[in-house]
Amino acid sequence: MGLKKIDSHQHFWKYDPNAHSWMNEEMKSIQRDFLPKDLKPILEKNGFEGCIAVQASQTISENTYLLSLAEESDFIKGIVGWVDLQSNSVSESLEYYKQFLKMKGFRHVLQDEPDLDFMLRPAFLKGIGKLQDFGFTYDILIFPEHLPNAYILAKSFPYQPFILDHIAKPQIKTGNIRKWKKDIKKLSKLENVYCKVSGIVTEAEWHFWKKDDFKPYLDIVFDSFGSERVMFGSDWPVCTLSATYDDVLDITTSYASQLSKTEQAKFFGQNASKCYNLV
Repeated sequence: MGLKKIDSHQHFWKYDPNAHSWMNEEMKSIQRDFLPKDLKPILEKNGFEGCIAVQASQTISENTYLLSLAEESDFIKGIVGWVDLQSNSVSESLEYYKQFLKMKGFRHVLQDEPDLDFMLRPAFLKGIGKLQDFGFTYDILIFPEHLPNAYILAKSFPYQPFILDHIAKPQIKTGNIRKWKKDIKKLSKLENVYCKVSGIVTEAEWHFWKKDDFKPYLDIVFDSFGSERVMFGSDWPVCTLSATYDDVLDITTSYASQLSKTEQAKFFGQNASKCYNLV
């Protein structure tokens, strides 16, 4: 079933300080271009058949850029783009993107919205409600404090596939786990929510993390979502702020070694392939 190994979350960009203003002074090392030619040999070396390219700026031009890359590079199997879900013309936008087979879903950078309740705004909810009509997924990019609202959001649309990015960015650096654990377990009870095991190294102490730092969080995620609704994502090249691609893969491969071969196959590719309807 599906492709064997998929990196479900990574980015490409031609660095633009305006479009990528989220890259602060601490992120100077990634303030440069990262292109398919840079990632392809890494994926091939590690046996990955393809990847999901996720938007890194909230513009329609980002969709056009990623679609052009996917047209040139067959290993880009899917795209998570951006549309204005609050727009009155969101249906027209979604209908337009339905013609592109590699456009699989959308996300909004909810974590950067000053309003904690942004995702529950009527206009936003109305836009979310349109996604299912066109067969698109929605990636939830949030911090732990957004988890209660994410539960309300996902419960409101039980037939809409949601994918939680970066396990909701728990504070691995401080070991603050209790509230996140409670909220992640509640969210995981919704069968329409998947979880990307991605972005964890940048929530730890950059360059000074230990594998054991991640185990309590991985235990909770795998126990909560089960082997059917977790997927590997590198978050390359953002992950390079704290670790190499091989480091990220080693953390997850080591942890997943306790799983059955069938469960490992689901985690490293089949779940992403199913959720994003990859071919």
